[in-house]
Amino acid sequence: MRLRAMQRLAVVAPLLMAVGMLAGCADLGYYWQSASGHLGVMRAARPVPQWLDDPATPAALRAKLELTQRIRRFAVTELQLPDNPSYTGYADLHRNAAVWNVVAAPPYSLTLKTWCFPVAGCVGYRGYYDEAQAKAEAEAQRLAGLEAAVYPVPAYSTLGWLNWAGGDPLLSTFIGYPEGELARLIFHELTHQLVYVAGDTLFNESFATAVERIGGARWLTTQASDAARSEYAQYDARRQQFRALTFATRRRLQAVYSSPQAVAQDWPAVEAMKREAMDAFRADFAALRSGWPPQRQAAYDAWAARANNAVFGAQAAYDDLVPGFEALYEREGRDWPRFYAVVKKLAALPKAERHAALLGGAPPANTAQRSGAQ
Repeated sequence: MRLRAMQRLAVVAPLLMAVGMLAGCADLGYYWQSASGHLGVMRAARPVPQWLDDPATPAALRAKLELTQRIRRFAVTELQLPDNPSYTGYADLHRNAAVWNVVAAPPYSLTLKTWCFPVAGCVGYRGYYDEAQAKAEAEAQRLAGLEAAVYPVPAYSTLGWLNWAGGDPLLSTFIGYPEGELARLIFHELTHQLVYVAGDTLFNESFATAVERIGGARWLTTQASDAARSEYAQYDARRQQFRALTFATRRRLQAVYSSPQAVAQDWPAVEAMKREAMDAFRADFAALRSGWPPQRQAAYDAWAARANNAVFGAQAAYDDLVPGFEALYEREGRDWPRFYAVVKKLAALPKAERHAALLGGAPPANTAQRSGAQ
């Protein structure tokens, strides 16, 4: 799986969800923490030039901030992503996550529980700026009979709604990423400002993931040093191995939950097959992990430790439609404006139709069958 992408499941800033207060929503405590939490992030941000001019800024941070501005310019000029105040400021949050997400799913399904909000629509997560509150929400979901998990989210997008107030800042929670991963993250989050369909996390995340993959590869090929490309190759090799393992496990769990035993509601048999699949996943992960360097693998260890239906269900939001978007990009001649125009047409379709088109159904109307490369 794309581990960092799954960690970014808070695609929409919880502040946008706070619009619900204006609509008379009852859960005012949740919306208050969302609004105050995001405002705290914005208050911590300063323009990048101020950080660069400050003699107290560490040299390593200075270099990363300069790199992010080159990445941002590349996003605008080469990938045709929005040019606005986002990622022109930086905030040190003095914590290891921007927010913590809660996800939940039934015992024998990978379908995520959804929470519905104004602007964002219905999404398969609930974000908190306080880890303790997130853990309390997860426990409430478990008491309701669901499997739940909490995971840290290093970055999120306000979809461009707050560009008038300075936009989305760079954060200390991800500024230290390797160059290739940092580029992909910025491309991913800016893509959400280009097209966002309320209530369709799978479409939104797969689109942003496809853009970040294509754009990230181009950045590494044309802009990065040999050392940065080598560092990223090692990083990405481990990610691809882990992604293949979790993809296979997800397919195995889906087969269990649609098996004749599940149809017959023979839950003891389903539970036994589920346990066998999860045990195999953990054994395979342990074998895979033993071949990796000991450093910098804590995120994978944490993912595997909390793996359950909710975690595997959240992962699917970043995988299932990506090949369709990548094929669409090729079909449009690797031309970014043409590609984005067709994505916007897809976004206007009913959910089932847009998903069918990307999963191999009929191509969207008026797309050009053009070959070639940029």
